Amino acid sequence: MNGPVTAPAALVVAVPAHNEEAALPAALRALHTAARQPELLARRVRVVTVVAADACSDGTAAQARRHGAHVVELARRNVGAARAAAVAHGLDLLGPAAGRAWIATTDADTLVPAAWLTHQVEQAAAGWDCVLGTIRVAPHPTLSAAVAQRHRSLYFAGRPARDRAWDHPHVHGANLGVAADAYLRVRGFPALPHSEDHALAAALERVGARILRTDRCPVLTSGRTDSRAVHGFGTYLQDLALASTTGRLR
Repeated sequence: MNGPVTAPAALVVAVPAHNEEAALPAALRALHTAARQPELLARRVRVVTVVAADACSDGTAAQARRHGAHVVELARRNVGAARAAAVAHGLDLLGPAAGRAWIATTDADTLVPAAWLTHQVEQAAAGWDCVLGTIRVAPHPTLSAAVAQRHRSLYFAGRPARDRAWDHPHVHGANLGVAADAYLRVRGFPALPHSEDHALAAALERVGARILRTDRCPVLTSGRTDSRAVHGFGTYLQDLALASTTGRLR
């Protein structure tokens, strides 16, 4: 790393959503809290939150607007395309400042902690091109205690003692940050129905981007097993449930 760099003056927060009318308000309230932290206000960081309402047949777009988010609507039923559309719209809104912005992505069923955006701005100022964060799973009626424990066991395998940093192996679109110039260099999120976050991280690695994998600021994602994205996190939890009865993952 070449040492400290100028912190971003603007943030694009991108949230893909497919029929998330019920979960989205809480997610946006958490993002609003994160955007109003004293550190960001003192730096006068502009925060633009964009919800990509993708093939929605409910009130997702209306809820997003009601909670102060910008909205881009599309009919792709493709999380990669939706995440990319939200980012593109946010960068367009920033105009000339877009090239020096920071992009943070999360999901419509996820609650970010109050320090989430502050944490990402700090890492950007320290010279990182990308921040790959971790998740915690919220209780849900469809998630059994056994499956939740199995997830924790697999997820935290190899995690060092609490006083040491964890260079974890995970990639989550629900907790990802990237400098706009690095993002644009690799042409952003590909239009994949799943694993678009892994594809972006791999592309950044190929061009030598400075990537921080950290457990310092995890987000809380839903433990529901009815995944909105094909082969999304809910599908993974379904697979764990199946494995608990068959003894193997699909």
